[in-house]
Amino acid sequence: MSKESKQADEPALEQLRARIDGIDRQIQSLISDRARCAKEVGDLKGLTEKAEFYRPEREAQVLRAVAERNEGPLSNQELLRLFREIMSACLAQEEPLKIAYLGPEGTFTQTAVYTQFGHSVRALSVPTIDEVFHEVESGVADFGVAPVENSTEGSVNHTLDMFLTSPLNICGEVELRIHQHLLGRMKDLSEVQRVCSHSQSLAQCRAWLSLHLPNVDKITVSSNAEAARRARDEDGTAALAGDAAAEVYDLDVLFNNVEDQGDNTTRFLVIGRDNFPPSGQDKTSLLISATSTEGPGVLHHLLAPLAKHGINMSRIESRPSRRRKWDYVFFVDIDGHAEEKGVKQALEEINAQSDLFRILGAYPKAVV
Repeated sequence: MSKESKQADEPALEQLRARIDGIDRQIQSLISDRARCAKEVGDLKGLTEKAEFYRPEREAQVLRAVAERNEGPLSNQELLRLFREIMSACLAQEEPLKIAYLGPEGTFTQTAVYTQFGHSVRALSVPTIDEVFHEVESGVADFGVAPVENSTEGSVNHTLDMFLTSPLNICGEVELRIHQHLLGRMKDLSEVQRVCSHSQSLAQCRAWLSLHLPNVDKITVSSNAEAARRARDEDGTAALAGDAAAEVYDLDVLFNNVEDQGDNTTRFLVIGRDNFPPSGQDKTSLLISATSTEGPGVLHHLLAPLAKHGINMSRIESRPSRRRKWDYVFFVDIDGHAEEKGVKQALEEINAQSDLFRILGAYPKAVV
């Protein structure tokens, strides 16, 4: 572009910049108004506990409306991220929510915390899933986040088993697209002597590792973040982990997206002490077992009320009950909220013929 053309464009450019400045002032003013309204809501309700301010059903409704209104050019994903951060900041005006998660810093679970709650929270890293539950049960944390299943490798049984003894409820879910990267300090694959990662991540990248690093030791560690720490501190060690771990532990990305399945996704549960009303697009999780009566078709008979009332079952998983040998319980996810008429009737009928029945939570479906 010639000097003359640049000079001719200067007035138009200055006009656009002035318009952007004006829009920024409007945005800032509206965000401040929103923050004041959010505070007034808490004052009107006389809320004292910080967790009482967080309403997952209301947040889900707001985010769905954002996606429905979106006419571009920003993607739904970008707009949802922006609105989550606005809501997070408004909620944290006096004191941020405390969220326990399976750490250490740099895990995918930490990313799930920020995806669900925004960055205006106190993320409390704990070393085990048990401690995520214990921090919430004791009131140290307002909510907890723990992985429950991966689309490639299936259930995280430890999280499911915690509900056998914990009184906590499921308050929400997060679906996080998982990109596994090979991280390290070396410059070439020939320098990799061992690859560390969580067992789930190693399994999610099994085919890639067999093809590119067939003779390298694969070492299971407690978390992807721990793998990244070892890759930082040990010569010859590479890690399978995500972007957050690469940033936290200052590692190079040797190969991007080495997961075997292109749609590799992990689902996380938000756990808390309360139940919440319907959002309009919900899911209910159950813990049930059949009566001790032996015979064919027991499970089919137990779940028949779902079909009777037109309730879709999206997931079922069996786990040992820990009450006696060869005795099992079932974790079941269904569409709809436990308080909706048809769902409520179906659950009452299941309860009537169950040896064990508990509603683990009724909560908004993940907004993605």
